[in-house]
Formats: sequence, structure tokens, C-alpha cells
Amino acid sequence: MGLEAKLNSDGFFTTKLDAIIAWSRKNSVWPMPMGISCCAIEMMAVGDPRYDIARFGSEVMRFTPRQSDLMIVAGTVTYKMSHVVRKIYDQMPEPKWVIAMGACTSTGGMYRSYSVVQGIDQFLPVDIYLAGCPPRPDNLLNALIKIQEKIGRSKAREFQDKPLPELTVLQNN
Repeated sequence: MGLEAKLNSDGFFTTKLDAIIAWSRKNSVWPMPMGISCCAIEMMAVGDPRYDIARFGSEVMRFTPRQSDLMIVAGTVTYKMSHVVRKIYDQMPEPKWVIAMGACTSTGGMYRSYSVVQGIDQFLPVDIYLAGCPPRPDNLLNALIKIQEKIGRSKAREFQDKPLPELTVLQNN
């Protein structure tokens, strides 16, 4: 769904509210980088001038889940780390999306041991699986484009009454 705008006779553009909200969401995706292992090096490379993630409105890597709407999990996830990844995901506000970057994140990769999660889809809903060991930065940009297409097809009312994550407030006594 693109931004279907029409020019009326008075020189004003008209469009649907869902279309303008989807357009603004898909062009300002703020990633939460969960660089756990070697795939994080390739994830960092998308910010350099050669790949330039800024072209897609995602140059603002947020290291706080409260300001992110896309989690990029890059690398081997152990069972100990899976609880942390899930907690950070739960702290992200709706709507939110997940990219599983690399073979280790998607399937456990070459690590078939008791300590490694054999795919983060066991504890997180994954939107895009990114193949490779490690995936190239241009492949990550392709996954970002697919996420943007998915966001563009969404409706604002799908996320209207979702509760915000619980916020813990510490008070000084």
C-alpha cells in the first residue's frame, strides 16, 4: 500500500489516515541492535557510507527499547541470554518487529549444544529470517525493505488499544 494521495480542485492533497500513518511508520523505523555475536560486525557496516542505512530512515540506532520499533537480533543466542533478549523485546512499545540475523540466530547455526537456543523463534515472534554466516550488509538492507513493506500494509487501528509495557519507577525515600 503506497501513499495514495489525490489532488483535488482546490490544490489540496487528500488521502486516508491509515495510509499516511503507515507511510510515516515505514519511513522512520528505529532499530534496537541486539549485537550478541559476530553478525553484529556486519550489522554495524550498514551505517557506513557504502551501504547507508540512512536512505531508509533507519540510521537512528536506539539502544533503549522504549524508543525502538525493530529489534535486530544478530548472533548466537544462549539460553542465559534469551531471557534478556525477551525482556528487552517486551519493553518495546507496539507495533514492533523482529529480524533474526544470521544462521546462529535463526537455527543455532553450527552450535548444536545444550547452551545455545536453536532459533529465537522459540521465544520471540520473528518477522524476517536473514540467511548467512554472517549475512552481508546489503542482505540486511533487503530485510529492512521487507519490514518496511510489511509496515506499509498495516493499519493504524491494529495497534490502537495495545497496552504500553509496564514501567518500573524507583522513588527516593
